[in-house]
Amino acid sequence: MAYKKGEIVSKNEFTRRGQYAKEQYEGLLVGSDVEQGYYNIGIQLDENKVLVVDQAKETNIRERIQAWVPQVQEIQRKYHVARDIENYSEM
Repeated sequence: MAYKKGEIVSKNEFTRRGQYAKEQYEGLLVGSDVEQGYYNIGIQLDENKVLVVDQAKETNIRERIQAWVPQVQEIQRKYHVARDIENYSEM
């Protein structure tokens, strides 16, 4: 099952789908989806929730990450993310 952009999923679900999951920048998660053959890009809303914002192929993942980095804080503000959210990269 592929994620849809705008979907909010649990962090466990987001990180368990593939062989790779990493917090690229604070609040920005990237996880591989082996079944679909691309990477999911998400913004962490709290300790257990991730907003899926994009998907990318291996050929353009760096470009897509760079495009999302400046938007992370604004999106978190829209979803009322607490400022004291910690770095939850226990993967």
